[in-house]
Amino acid sequence: MSPALSGALQLLALVVALGLAHRPLGDYLARVYSARTHLRVERGIYRSFGVDPDTEMRWPAYLRAVLAFSLVSLLLLYLLQRLQGVLPGSLGFASIDPDQAFNTAASFVANTNWQSYYGEQAMGHLVQTGGLAVQNFVSAAVGMAVAVALVRGFARSRTGELGNFWSDLVRGTVRVLLPVSLVAAVLLVACGVIQNFSGIHEVGQFTTGAQQWNGGAVASQEAVKELGTNGGGYFNANSAHPFENPNPLSNLLEVFLILLIPFALPRAFGRMVGSPRQGYAILATMACVWLGFTALMMWAEFSHHGPAFDLAGGAMEGKENRFGVSGSSIFAVATTLTSTGAVNSFHSSFTGLGGGITMLGMQLGEIAPGGVGSGLYGMLVIAVIAVFVAGLMVGRTPEYLGKKIGAREIKLAALSLLVTPALVLGFTAFALALPTPAHSMANPGAHGFSEILYAYTSGANNNGSAFAGLNADTQWFNTTTGLAMLLGRFLPMVLVLALAGSLAGQRPVPETAGTLRTGKPLFTGLLLGTLLIITALTYFPALALGPLAEGLAS
Repeated sequence: MSPALSGALQLLALVVALGLAHRPLGDYLARVYSARTHLRVERGIYRSFGVDPDTEMRWPAYLRAVLAFSLVSLLLLYLLQRLQGVLPGSLGFASIDPDQAFNTAASFVANTNWQSYYGEQAMGHLVQTGGLAVQNFVSAAVGMAVAVALVRGFARSRTGELGNFWSDLVRGTVRVLLPVSLVAAVLLVACGVIQNFSGIHEVGQFTTGAQQWNGGAVASQEAVKELGTNGGGYFNANSAHPFENPNPLSNLLEVFLILLIPFALPRAFGRMVGSPRQGYAILATMACVWLGFTALMMWAEFSHHGPAFDLAGGAMEGKENRFGVSGSSIFAVATTLTSTGAVNSFHSSFTGLGGGITMLGMQLGEIAPGGVGSGLYGMLVIAVIAVFVAGLMVGRTPEYLGKKIGAREIKLAALSLLVTPALVLGFTAFALALPTPAHSMANPGAHGFSEILYAYTSGANNNGSAFAGLNADTQWFNTTTGLAMLLGRFLPMVLVLALAGSLAGQRPVPETAGTLRTGKPLFTGLLLGTLLIITALTYFPALALGPLAEGLAS
């Protein structure tokens, strides 16, 4: 079987599996976030938090709860790393340095999971399972909670209430992430992923000395790492490591987990607003981008010519033989079009255009299908912009789902879109203008520029993947990428929740003959065009200096 045919079959299997899961999981998510009753274990959690899960919150209260919970999570994870040297289960590893502890805490709380350290050489079992894995669950649940709050803003009228953050957080964790992760972890163990708490042991003698590895609860962390679009690996090689991703079957399963909830959330959105067609319009836009980017990536990685490329069946540099060009391309697109950031190959070793595709996927805002929760609310913000543009073209007041898109709504949506480009381009410019950060670049010219642009694109968009080659474990990059991750995560949440509150307080607008039909294919095209044009206008000059220049020169 040719590598290209293998890739096509893998992609077909993913489409079928996601199609089968879309409706039942989407309906289940809608029921979870619309339920009136609480499970016994959930009531126990609420009592321990000292909160009333039935109290409705307006957007400022909902936002305060999001920020307070995230701040406490940040502090606890920071302290856990700083105290690792005196805590049990450390495997003899020292405490983490302050700048790296801040970076890692910000990374995992912001659902970015950027890692500027070697996981198997820095973090013991306690920090890995009690700190990082816990944040894999709750940071994903926070993203889903904010998305659901925005959906309620569209669904409700003449009230500013968006639900209860604590209820949304706990339900997302207990009813969605935990049970699916449990099943996924069992499947990963069956595929060969390790799950233990063994210490450091030697695995052989080599010319350079003894090779040492430590075990860990890898399958359980790997499951939620992909399901919650987190991405932080137990080992430095991430999903290219055979302990995390041993074979093509586990590779396909992990890609499925990455895409599962983001592609199901549009169905939940359609159910909650009372119009499944609205969900299908969002889903169609996401699917078009995902399939288009996957096809472009395979073309870029298979199209090179020459004896080495022909013998290898494509551009195999930086890729695992277990997965090949097709498995690596599918994984790379899935992980950069979502906020996952896990890697089974090194994006720096992709072709110039292939590396640019991974970067562009993040620069879209990771909304096709995007992160767990963040993808949906990012796409809904684009939808607000799209109906505003349509309103300008036909001379009508823009409306979406029975809500007028006025000056307040469009300002909040526009500011939300401007946050990450400002962070990405601003930090990249500072890093290149100052003398010290440039010393971390392993390559000169366009590829070196891409290393820094990719790092801040990954951080500000809460992806977490790295371009490789860049030494990011410095005080400058630990601090600035940490700030980019926090600002890129929580500033859009502030604006999205304010938008949700504004929408929820409106009276419904009756549909007329001139109302834009947002459940039709025409709107999908408008949404897709708006998304691509905004991204192209924002990032094209930077991309032209990096991956485009490299790709055209090769």
